[in-house]
Amino acid sequence: MSNLFLRTLRDDPSDAEVASHRLLVRAGYIRRAAPGGFTWLPLGWIVYRNVERIVREEMDAAGFQEVHFPALLPKEPYEATNRWVEYGENLFRLQDRHGNDFLLAPTHEEMFTLLVKGLYGSYKDLPLTIYQIQTKFRDEARPRAGLLRGREFVMKDSYSFDVDDAGLQRSYDLHREVYIKTFERLGLPTVIVSAMSGAMGGSASEEFLTPLEVGEDTYVRCSSCDYAANTEAVNVPAPPTVPIDGLPAAQVVDTPNTPTIQTLVDHLNAHPELARSDHAWEAADTMKNVIVKLRYPDGSTAPLAIGVPGNREVDTKRLEAQVAPAEVEAFDEADFAANPALVKGYIGPGALGSDGSSGIRFLVDPRIVEGTRWVTGANQPGKHVIDLTYGRDFTADGVIEAAEVIAGDACPNCGEPVEIARGIEMGHIFKLGRKYAESLGLTVQDENGKQVTVTMGSYGIGVSRAVAALAETNSDESGLCWPREVAPADVHLLIAGKEGGPQRPAAEDLAAQLEAAGCRVLFDDREGVSPGVRFKDAELIGVPTIVVVGRGITDGVVEVKDRRTGDRCDVPIGDVVAHINSLS
Repeated sequence: MSNLFLRTLRDDPSDAEVASHRLLVRAGYIRRAAPGGFTWLPLGWIVYRNVERIVREEMDAAGFQEVHFPALLPKEPYEATNRWVEYGENLFRLQDRHGNDFLLAPTHEEMFTLLVKGLYGSYKDLPLTIYQIQTKFRDEARPRAGLLRGREFVMKDSYSFDVDDAGLQRSYDLHREVYIKTFERLGLPTVIVSAMSGAMGGSASEEFLTPLEVGEDTYVRCSSCDYAANTEAVNVPAPPTVPIDGLPAAQVVDTPNTPTIQTLVDHLNAHPELARSDHAWEAADTMKNVIVKLRYPDGSTAPLAIGVPGNREVDTKRLEAQVAPAEVEAFDEADFAANPALVKGYIGPGALGSDGSSGIRFLVDPRIVEGTRWVTGANQPGKHVIDLTYGRDFTADGVIEAAEVIAGDACPNCGEPVEIARGIEMGHIFKLGRKYAESLGLTVQDENGKQVTVTMGSYGIGVSRAVAALAETNSDESGLCWPREVAPADVHLLIAGKEGGPQRPAAEDLAAQLEAAGCRVLFDDREGVSPGVRFKDAELIGVPTIVVVGRGITDGVVEVKDRRTGDRCDVPIGDVVAHINSLS
């Protein structure tokens, strides 16, 4: 460590929001280079390469073959698939000195497709899976959380190519198995959840999430069955329709001083003439009509109204997943001024008619089915309409899954209550199907001599993100606690004794013995550094085994500490190498 390019920090960086960001910077693993971009320092680069090695070994063991593309790519392939526009502002676009358009690749589907198209033309060439471990770029509006959400990051992306859907299923299942093994070796707990394909397109899609409260993904899981899904992919079971005959007529009523859903419900229940015959009015009986603005990749905008039960909010992430590649923006005062029929706070279906006259598309939650009756805005200040019945008094342009999912909601699979949890996306597997092959003309001749379009799968792992996720899941109040296979060393050897004492020569000899036995040793040989600082740095850096050559050396023993459990024991110095090698 006297020669190591390392400076540990006592204080957290001011811009750090999560534990991994704080600890990786303080322990000298990474350093901020620009918003959303980090420099890997020696210890960090060792950990990163260990993660990359594990990913590569598992991919190679499955028979997949590694290639490597440039990060700077031409515009034309992305124009052919329309993603030059659809990717919107997240795409880094630039021109060379001749005015030719290029991009910094956020993903490489087009390039993989064209590579196979240029080299293969027969069903005999397939199945094929090729992969790369490559730096990617996305122009995040708000890069945050250190390595978890940056503008520059490293991914392993692989692509399978098959003649038919049965072959794609086999490739998909094999990748799923490889991912399970990979994350087990990394020491990262993961939950496999159903997911949306998003900008990648395709059909079946699953995410591998590491459960963490700091994660950006919210998912549901059912304790009664094996159902698990990202909330963006949850499909709400529609209730049965209700006969309309005999339902009370809709009526507009005064509802003064009811700025919230709860005050509205309390007002209705306080007036017997407005009471329901079957039960007291509840928040779930009301319908909120939320107006947003969609901004499309070409810059155009359009309003969208979403009707949801009043006991729920519109979940922006669920909404964005449904309307992608459009982005969701707030409907501001200028937009209301341009649409005077919309009375803010009292918007009802009457101002959003499905005949298109309002110019506003109106989509409703799946729970709003024929015969259900609602309390909603009457399009007049201070007034609501009660018993407004879907299918009789109003209809919508369609259905959208945009309402928040709440703990206790019915599992779409078995009907039992679901739990809500948060996690970090570590891997994502897609069945792309023929989307990119059709756009770019990837066909092969089948066994009957007919040209068929190849079907593809896409499979990603966040390699640099895995370092942060490991730091999040393997740390305590003192610092990092790396799993042995990804740690920057096997042993952190330090001296605790006065300069000139027997500790230094004994430690130097032990370091040489450990290295000769194949152990990776981080040796704190710094002079003029107190034992207290050495101990704090060892805890912060997080090598799994700490060996202290201290006062016990006069009795021929050293202290061995397990950084992860805190267990300590005295080991005769002659047995240290064997003891270390016995550790898992």
